[in-house]
Order: sequence, then structure tokens, then C-alpha cells
Amino acid sequence: MKVVCFGPGPHFKGGISNYNTSLAKSLEKNGATVHIVSWTQQYPAIIPRDFIDTASKLDFLEGTQIKVNYLTNYNNPVSWKRTVDFISSLQPDIIIFQWAIALQGLPLGWITRKLMKSSNAEIIFDCHLVVQKEASGIDRYFSKYGLAAAHTYIAHAYKTVDELKQLFAEKDFLINETGERSLDGRQTIIKLYHPIYDLFKPDPGLDIKKVKQELHLKQYVFLFFGFIRKYKGLHNVIRAFKIVADQRNDVSLLIAGESFWNTLDKKRISTRIKSNLFKWAKAILLKQSANELDYNPLELIEELGLKEQVTVVNRFIPNEEVPNYFQVSDCIVLYYLTATPSGVESLSYNFDLPVLATRVGHFPETIHNGYNGYLADAENIDSMAKQMLRFIDHPVSRENVRESTKQMSWDNYVKAILNNEPSV
Repeated sequence: MKVVCFGPGPHFKGGISNYNTSLAKSLEKNGATVHIVSWTQQYPAIIPRDFIDTASKLDFLEGTQIKVNYLTNYNNPVSWKRTVDFISSLQPDIIIFQWAIALQGLPLGWITRKLMKSSNAEIIFDCHLVVQKEASGIDRYFSKYGLAAAHTYIAHAYKTVDELKQLFAEKDFLINETGERSLDGRQTIIKLYHPIYDLFKPDPGLDIKKVKQELHLKQYVFLFFGFIRKYKGLHNVIRAFKIVADQRNDVSLLIAGESFWNTLDKKRISTRIKSNLFKWAKAILLKQSANELDYNPLELIEELGLKEQVTVVNRFIPNEEVPNYFQVSDCIVLYYLTATPSGVESLSYNFDLPVLATRVGHFPETIHNGYNGYLADAENIDSMAKQMLRFIDHPVSRENVRESTKQMSWDNYVKAILNNEPSV
């Protein structure tokens, strides 16, 4: 079986890059010959952000036969044709496209339509979401155009399945959790759990006590990890933690991650031009409430008098540093405003961390209240604080976390893609 994984290669920051790399490695482990075909630039050139990972030294593809080809520039349609020609030349059996943002619908829709004609491969869209977290007026058009030319879809939650059915109300689907493909002309949706990341492993030699001292952490540590985006609700996490810190002197909040819109030198003329153009575009296309360019929840730390209780590592976390933050923490806090299956949630399970989350999106599907985590009411600060205090008084067993994630293996995931029998 020859498989092409189209999506950001390992040189890019973020969960989709990690996901695409993990998927490629797992496919190879299960006997496939795998090529990663990657973007060189994923978005319009006006977006004022640095997407390349220049900090990590760890090579996730070391020891594999996986080849990576950086070919596709969002802003250069000539590169789209080169992408089609290259993928067709590989004569793959399966082509898997990572779908995480409607904005990419234009190039991906064009590429997949051409591949439908030039290749006999099964085209699969691996959908991390369908409805965007930031609601643009043209998202539906881009999504429908981008996702239309496919044989099979993968969804990580039934919420995403429902969104696909609504987007393509005119289509009939076969929906299953096994990898079975439709033989009667219907398109297939395979519902699979977001697998647990295996790129990051606990460091058995880590001196947890020493790291906690270096980070000025107290006995109980709540972790917020990853890009700081408005939909992730860090502003609510900090406000809820304030209630907890007012009642206890043995708690810390650890915030480790990069402010999403603060990666370029704002003094440079090119950055100012990009920022102004991007603000203009967002003002036209997005609801004002969704515009997060000026979102800075870290200001709340000083405002609420939490400088002694909150540790902030406000930068991109290199791959080799990731275990440090998870191993010194007691749980991960995902008080999202809206949620699709979360890479941070999946990453936390690799360290057997319980999850505190809001009752939004897919979280009620994966978090069993009181068993492998706790659920709070969305936008209810008191409820969020209550679950944080409840976690301290009634800790969740890490064995429960391990037990609840047994089905979320990459082996089961890729066997469904390859239409092989999943392991028990």
C-alpha cells in the first residue's frame, strides 16, 4: 500500500504538523510506503505570523523511510499544479488530506479535483473540524468547495459527522467506526477518536522536584499548554484559578505556549503592513467578536494579583522540552469556548494526565465526569473553579486515564484507514 499524507511537514509549528507526522509514521509501521507532501506556505501571505519551527532539534522522522516534499504554496497556483503532478507520479493507493481550516479550501479543492482525474487513489479528508472556530462569512463556500472532491471522510467526533452531513445535505453517507467503505455509491464517513500522540514520551530521568523548583511551582499544578488563542479560553482559566488561589496557598497555574499573533517583530514595516491588511480582511470577513488580534489574557495575571501563583513560559515550546511541562503538572485545563478534538487533550493522555474541560464540542464524548477528568459549564467561571477545587479534593486516578484511552491508539486508527482489522 502506498500512501500520501498531505499536510504541514515537520518543519511547521503546531498540532496539525505533529498529527500529520504521527499519522505517516504509524502508516509506515503498519506496512505502508509513505510520502509526506507538505505546504511551503499554508496561508495567504498577508497573515502576520511565523509558522516555521526553528526551535526544535528533535527529528521525529529519524529512523523511518518517510520522504518529505515541501511543494505547495498557498499563494502560487503554479505550485498547486506541481503538487498534482508529483502526487500522481507516485501512483498512490490512498491520499490523505489534513483539513483544519476553511481558508485552505481554494487550493485543496482545486488539487483534489485534478487528482480525481489524474489518479486512481482513494482521496480521504481527515477532518479536524468542519465549522470554523472563527466564523467567517465565506467559510461555508470555502469548506464546501474544498471538501467536495473526496471518496472518504474521517471525523474525530460525532459533532464533526453532523457538520459534514449539514454541509453536504444533498449527499448520502455510510457512517461507521471500523473503516468499512461504501460499495453502493454513498460517501463514507469514518468516525475515529483523535489518536494519542506518541511523538512525545515521558522522560523517566526527569527530576520533577527540581523542575518544579525552577519553575516556582507549588504542590498542585494546573497546566494550560499550547498556542494562546481566544477560543481556548485562557482568560476564563485565569479567572477561575483566581478563585482557587484565594482559597488555597498550595496551587500553581502553569501557562506554557506561544501567543498566536505575537511571533513577528512588530517594529518591522513588513509586519505592520501585513497586520493592517489582515485586520482589514478580518473586519470584512469575520464577526467583530471573533477578531482576536489584540487578545492578551496574560494581562489578567497582574490585574488579578496572581504573579506569585502563575508561571508563564510565553514562547513556542520546542519538541524536546514538551515532557517537562506535562510531567510536573497534575492535570491539563481545557476550558475552551468551542472545541473540536484537541491535540493538546491527546498529548496530555500520553502522559496519563486527567483533563478539566468545558462541556463543549467533543469533550463530553471523551471525558467521563469524575472518571478520567471533570467537566465544567461553559462560560461559567464559578463552575470552572469548582471543578479545579474538586480535582484537588478528589483526584482522578491516572489508571482511569490509561483505561479510558485504550481505544485511541494510532494502530487502531491506521488499520481503519487501511481497512484492516483493528486490534482489540
